[in-house]
Amino acid sequence: MAESILSARALDTLLGEWRGAGSAYQALAERVRLLILDGRIPVDTRLPAERDLAERLSLSRTTVTAAYRELREHGLVLSVRGSGSVARLPGIPATLPAPPDAEYIDFSKAAPPALPWLPDVARAALDDLPAQLADSGFDPIGTPALRAAIADRYTARGLPTTPEQIMVTIGAQHAIALLSRALVGRGDRALIEAPTYPHAYEALRAAGARLVQVSVTPAGADRHDADPFDTDILDPDPGDPGDEVEAMTRAIHHSNPVAAYLMPDFQNPTGRSMSVGTRERVLDAAARQGTVVIADETTAELDIDRAASYLPLAAYGDAVMVGSVGKTVWGGLRVGWIRADRPLIRRLLAVRSPGDLGTPIIEQLIAARLLERMDDILDLRREQLRTGRARLEGLLAEAFPDWRVPHVDGGIVTWVGLGAPVSSQLALAARAQGLIIAAGPRFGIDGAFERFLRLPFCYPAETTDAAVQALARAWGSLSRTPVPEQSLLTSVV
Repeated sequence: MAESILSARALDTLLGEWRGAGSAYQALAERVRLLILDGRIPVDTRLPAERDLAERLSLSRTTVTAAYRELREHGLVLSVRGSGSVARLPGIPATLPAPPDAEYIDFSKAAPPALPWLPDVARAALDDLPAQLADSGFDPIGTPALRAAIADRYTARGLPTTPEQIMVTIGAQHAIALLSRALVGRGDRALIEAPTYPHAYEALRAAGARLVQVSVTPAGADRHDADPFDTDILDPDPGDPGDEVEAMTRAIHHSNPVAAYLMPDFQNPTGRSMSVGTRERVLDAAARQGTVVIADETTAELDIDRAASYLPLAAYGDAVMVGSVGKTVWGGLRVGWIRADRPLIRRLLAVRSPGDLGTPIIEQLIAARLLERMDDILDLRREQLRTGRARLEGLLAEAFPDWRVPHVDGGIVTWVGLGAPVSSQLALAARAQGLIIAAGPRFGIDGAFERFLRLPFCYPAETTDAAVQALARAWGSLSRTPVPEQSLLTSVV
């Protein structure tokens, strides 16, 4: 049975400007295909009835029927008489990457390659294992050594922390999902930035939240510029946009959300960082309304050349902190954490037990050793990111002189303005050229951000070069892009 039903009106919104120069049924099938592949239409969602969708889109029913047939042939829709058409995947689960033998460059994942000395640290961490073997190995809160190391890291950054305020999780996404389940009840409002990290708002939605969006000014952009960069920026009150902090504090006051998910440093995908004044005002507004602020710090320490220096968000007021080693060390080391007050840690323990029984011990031992060398790790990453940023900016300027490429001062991605609402079309065209990219609407809800594209600058030079070359071929072939026979699904990170 389908888990959710997508109305014709909702699908129309997600489709955006989908019509092209070719046949209508193929263009419609291609756009629905992309929506399923990048997760905007979740698997097991029932699609609108053919008649309803035809009426909504002002198409003949024959056209919609042909589009659905095309999707069925590619394994993306399962149609059962009496039950409608349900979104499916073509034989691979959402969490699997491209097959090793596939000639695809996956540029949808914003994560650097593994730390070069990670194997040595992993081997050394095995020496710490015997001391753990007398216990059961099920660890829902974290080993004392790792919790102490995480607390010491916060303290060194200007936020005094004790190990009792730390819970170790299976990565940052696991932490966000736990917090969503602990803080949000069905029908509660939760505030998110727009655009934002897709899996965060998915976790909040899965917990039953009604999402309230507040626009984020991209790094290097003026919110009041009269250019295409403004087109997809959302604001709670379109008649009085104000600046970002005004919009955010106003949204907290009027919508009274139970939680707010924010990325104060090098926001994913825009790269912007909150000023000290913004941090203080937002936290003050949240405290007045009883809103729990969840601060995602997975990229917070990846400062390349930011002029200002900031403390962790909880140093400016009440906030729950989320971190991980996924962006600094390696995504394959699934260790994250939550910093919160002790009562919330106890609530999280109760929420966690039905879903998992703890973070793997060996990975915690590795992470504890790595945190001792975090300054060296960050020095290496900053130099890599500085080089990668310069290379990507140069390549994009040469290949796409009309695109707007912000110069971000940290993080691992840049939020590129395309100048036209073609991001989803470009993502489809890129697949035909062997490149997987995440379309701009993947980072919003309701089909926004078609004018934008998130591109990472954390990959090796040869990968970046090949990706931009493929992107250039895709950009030049938008009007005649064929749909690849074998599509791949990746999870945005």
